[in-house]
Amino acid sequence: MNATTQTWLNPYRGDLGVSLALETVDALKARHIPTHPANYEIWATYAAGTNPELNREIDRLIATGDTFTDEQNEILFEKFCSPSRLSWQVIHAGETAAQELTKASASIRKGSVETVAFSQSLHGAAELLETSADAEDVKRVASNIARETQDMASRSADLARALEESARQIDALQSELSTAKAQALTDSLTGLGNRRQFDQILRQRTESANAEQTALSLMLCDIDYFKQVNDRWGHSVGDQVLRYVAHVLSSHARIDWLVARYGGEEFAIIMPRTALGEAAEIANNLRLAIGSKALTRRSTQQNLGKITVSIGVASYEHGESCGDLFKRADANLYEAKGRGRNQTYCGEDPAASEATA
Repeated sequence: MNATTQTWLNPYRGDLGVSLALETVDALKARHIPTHPANYEIWATYAAGTNPELNREIDRLIATGDTFTDEQNEILFEKFCSPSRLSWQVIHAGETAAQELTKASASIRKGSVETVAFSQSLHGAAELLETSADAEDVKRVASNIARETQDMASRSADLARALEESARQIDALQSELSTAKAQALTDSLTGLGNRRQFDQILRQRTESANAEQTALSLMLCDIDYFKQVNDRWGHSVGDQVLRYVAHVLSSHARIDWLVARYGGEEFAIIMPRTALGEAAEIANNLRLAIGSKALTRRSTQQNLGKITVSIGVASYEHGESCGDLFKRADANLYEAKGRGRNQTYCGEDPAASEATA
């Protein structure tokens, strides 16, 4: 373990670490927050004071009297904890890669010096053979050349093994970083993109649509009365519902679309090269597909009834920001909910909006 890791762990060591753990558990208990590892990480980090931005945000929420719901804790984790975890993995991987490259460089330099010495030895032997006719000299030079050639071959094999090991270590680090990046951009419950990935891809897609003058639509989807599902059946059933909706959305998505869970029970689909009318039709088909199946509780086979969703759709207007597109889609989502839920709505083109069949 390197010195950076040791410093990072200092607040969590010994009696101080035990005191911090107790303080964290007390904070979770006082606010009726489930002791999930992600929640523990949020509040342990808060208690340790190692992330000032997280502390400022939690202090603000406490001051305004906000409750720390599952959704709010999830937002805090995605915003403040996942990025720091990825950053740490990047730093660790970078340090390790630098060490491997340093070792490889040292091996190469050593090999270069040995190669020069071997070359000089051969040159000296050649000069001696050119000027001496003594059989003993020839025999001695040949013996020396054979021995040095064998030594050089052995050193070259050692160098090859050292370089191969360094290359293997660096490949492993690249794989580790790729995995860490995927985890940092993925919602662990549903396997969809998370809010961070959604924000990145939406920005990229709006830039591309603007540069190429192509269509782009955004669909926002909210599970109707999801709080009632959690209150009545518990969070494990709520998780089952979230995974069900995620499966339906992703199974209908095209290869270049991004399906993301960007909030507690809120989902989004970024739909490049898709005009508003087509996007609204697809969204409405998704709404009908989600509501067509009666769900059952896996553990008891109890009938949970049907799940419905409200959907807002908006199309990108060239030149606007991705934030403006999101705001219009969000406004259309709330309009769909305000009209009684279980509806698809896109305000720009009333003909494309369709209410419950």
